[in-house]
Amino acid sequence: MSDAPLILWFRRDLRLSDHPMLTEALALGRPVIPVFVLDPETEAIGAAARWRLGLSLADFAARLEAMGSRLILRRGPLPEVLDRLLTETGAGGVLWSRCYDPATQPRDAAVKAGLRARGLVAQSVPGFLLHEPWTVKTGQDGFYRVYTPFWNAVRDRDIARPLPAPQRLPAPAAWPASDRLADWRMGAEMRRGAAILLPHARVGEAAAQARLADFIATRVAVYKLRRDFLAEEACSGLSENLTYGEISPRQIWHEGMRAMQAGAAGAEHFLKELVWREFAWHLLHHTPHIATGNWRPEWDSFPWRPDSEDAEAWRRGMTGEPIVDAAMRQIYVTGTMHNRARMIVASYLTKHLMTHWKIGLDWFADCLTDWDPASNAMGWQWVAGSGPDAAPYFRIFNPATQAKTFDPDGLYQRRYLAELSQKPGKTALDYFAAVPLSWGLAPDQRYPLPRIPLQDGRNRALAAYAQRSA
Repeated sequence: MSDAPLILWFRRDLRLSDHPMLTEALALGRPVIPVFVLDPETEAIGAAARWRLGLSLADFAARLEAMGSRLILRRGPLPEVLDRLLTETGAGGVLWSRCYDPATQPRDAAVKAGLRARGLVAQSVPGFLLHEPWTVKTGQDGFYRVYTPFWNAVRDRDIARPLPAPQRLPAPAAWPASDRLADWRMGAEMRRGAAILLPHARVGEAAAQARLADFIATRVAVYKLRRDFLAEEACSGLSENLTYGEISPRQIWHEGMRAMQAGAAGAEHFLKELVWREFAWHLLHHTPHIATGNWRPEWDSFPWRPDSEDAEAWRRGMTGEPIVDAAMRQIYVTGTMHNRARMIVASYLTKHLMTHWKIGLDWFADCLTDWDPASNAMGWQWVAGSGPDAAPYFRIFNPATQAKTFDPDGLYQRRYLAELSQKPGKTALDYFAAVPLSWGLAPDQRYPLPRIPLQDGRNRALAAYAQRSA
């Protein structure tokens, strides 16, 4: 079996540099067969994320081909696909990078047990996070429920240096057949919206590396001061690349640390945001119900409204609150949304419109190209008040005040709201080219009146919180 190839099962780790699984496999000295499986769990992700994953797969496949290797694509339930590949190739085992979501962890454990029972190599390797979730413990040997103590626990930990990309990948004597990526139709549900989003996507490892280098060179110093200003390009944008593993968190950490040690004032705050992602996965691992239900069970009786015309107006960017609508349209034009804007729209939906946070969570999951199940769940519950680090009375964001503070010149709002400009720009018009035709929206329509006066919405939310606490 020493010459038998190894199957390298890729998932959200579509890169060559700083790839522990790849390094581990090459150290065994065998030929390797890179594989991506479109299993039912992956097929179930939202339309925008699935489309963006398809772009990442195409880029990664091209990088492998340039090295004389290939990315084998297969579709179907994972155990069945792996079993067929093992039979076809005579492979001696499978290696993969760990995932931490509740849908895949038990399945992966079963796959590992089954392979080892057959005497095959079965190895899962870290690489998606800086810290394995079970390795960060409180003094009482438990897990962290609040971010600041979590940050304090990991901020001074040693993080291994990034690994170099391999120069070559040893190929098997014969390659197994592969599906055609085009046949998977990863962007089918995007319809006409895919063409609008495409210019905004920064796809693949090379783009991610360039994006990080540019951010460190030009913006990390002012990150803390300028990151909340909606019209500015003050953020790194790396959430898109982290989602698909086109860059490792370890590389980002070390570049941020170098900037901090060189005196860049915003670098530590940037590192804190990277660790916020870690905290989200820490919570998802230890309390997986955060993805589907209230993290705090005492919120199960809170009188959030179900889906409604108000929620649909929110989804369409037609609430009559310009800053909220601009942000919701940004998703349709770019596939992402500014982090400050995410908090504003989440607060408006859950507080002013008293709508269940899961309606917003599901919409983001369908529309965001940088969708991350842990960050999405924690972010929505953080704003709604039902999750960790929550302070509901202090997180009723006033959209008008937020706009005045973080978009004082109205540039962000005009960028996405054609109805408020005599000569709307391309991004504002692109929204109408991207949305479903069935919505019947046009740039010359009248801008809607607010769904509810802001003070009335705030008072209604506060009354509901007071009643819950009584």
